[in-house]
Amino acid sequence: MRAWAVAATVVDPEIPVLTIEDLGVLRSVSVTATGVDVSLTPTYSGCPALDAMRDDVFAALTAAGYENVSVRLVLSPAWTTDWMSDDGKKKLEEYGIAAPTGHATARPSGPAGPVRLQLAVKCPRCNSLNTRELAHFGSTSCKSLYECKACLEPFDYFKVL
Repeated sequence: MRAWAVAATVVDPEIPVLTIEDLGVLRSVSVTATGVDVSLTPTYSGCPALDAMRDDVFAALTAAGYENVSVRLVLSPAWTTDWMSDDGKKKLEEYGIAAPTGHATARPSGPAGPVRLQLAVKCPRCNSLNTRELAHFGSTSCKSLYECKACLEPFDYFKVL
């Protein structure tokens, strides 16, 4: 669908090598007799890039000739890194941000069930697994700040959510 293709060109304002489609933030685009309805699911409900993404989608569709564009935010179901495209994860690595590894799983409602352990985060610069977390929150809430002990470079890791 053409409207989806137009909306899918919008880049994430915080990570400009990724489109909102790469991130899985673009959830739906519907063209009706009265206009275009777009749904976005943010990576975090308090994501500071939300307004920019909404405005950029509106501007892209309007510039493409669509009228009565409505962009709404959908918080349920919550965004997960499972929605990121493989191409998006590759772009993250090339940009210097460690892509999320593994898949998000449903959180158990009680103490029983598997416990997820993160064994290592690979450095996106030298590919070493000899890394350590410096801060649970990096340049944005969806990333952690890591340091590579091999090349001594700091890097962001996009958390598995």
